[in-house]
Amino acid sequence: MSKFDPYEHLNVSLNRDGSLTRYVKLPTSTATGDAQIAGHAVLSKDVTLDSERKTWMRIYRPTKLSSVARLPIIIYFHPGSWIMMSVADTLIHEKSNRLAAEVSSIVIAVEFRLAPEHRLPAQYEDAMDALLWVKNQSSDRVRGDPWIRDYGDLTRCYLYGVSCGANIAFNAALRLPDMRPQPLKLAGIILSQPFFGGKKRTESELKHATDEYFPLPVQDLVWELALPVGADRDHRFCNPSLDEAMKKKARNLCRCLVGVRVDARFDDVGFHGIDLIDTRRATAILNFIKEFV
Repeated sequence: MSKFDPYEHLNVSLNRDGSLTRYVKLPTSTATGDAQIAGHAVLSKDVTLDSERKTWMRIYRPTKLSSVARLPIIIYFHPGSWIMMSVADTLIHEKSNRLAAEVSSIVIAVEFRLAPEHRLPAQYEDAMDALLWVKNQSSDRVRGDPWIRDYGDLTRCYLYGVSCGANIAFNAALRLPDMRPQPLKLAGIILSQPFFGGKKRTESELKHATDEYFPLPVQDLVWELALPVGADRDHRFCNPSLDEAMKKKARNLCRCLVGVRVDARFDDVGFHGIDLIDTRRATAILNFIKEFV
């Protein structure tokens, strides 16, 4: 039996300069743009976040808008194990479309930098850039983005992340008070299948050690590629439960679908990322979010 190779499993290879070659190219979708399009329930557009870092956002809004009621703002961080995927991938684009339509919200999907070319905390910095951008839109009546300025409710902002994106959402929520975010107010945090761990294997990791899509050697590899050079799995980015300062901040977090004031939803059947390919479970998660928001 050949030795399991996590690089081969992920269809990537590590280059001498520390970058990755990613062999899988997923189908992508373009944004609709600002103009109304017949038959579309949601419009979308791309906005540059930081041109030097090559970060950007894809913003979604329902086509039917009320002149009175403002919409909650959901800032979304995609999955991809730190090393892959994009908000332009059709899988992610369609998920964001559906979220904006069914939750009746403005969705801001953040294109953050990927590891190992950009190791943690780069992704947290990109998240904070996105939050600062949202905050600034309401204060500039001339240059502020009209979708946020005219239709978004900055007092009802939610951070929503999946897998490594949930890790980003959690860390962004901890950092937010230091930013003095007013008038932006965090109303809740949605952590779907959050990617954390530690040197000691969790019960879930052991139970799914040979998971078809995300076995333990793959988890170990992506953390090795994402954490600061020389850091182990008990680093606070991976295992915040060992960091007293982070634990203290976590006690002051707002409502969480998984967190301090907890609404916990568990599924004993399935695997990490199942909602990307299982429409029934994707619908269940969306319904949880609708109820939460």
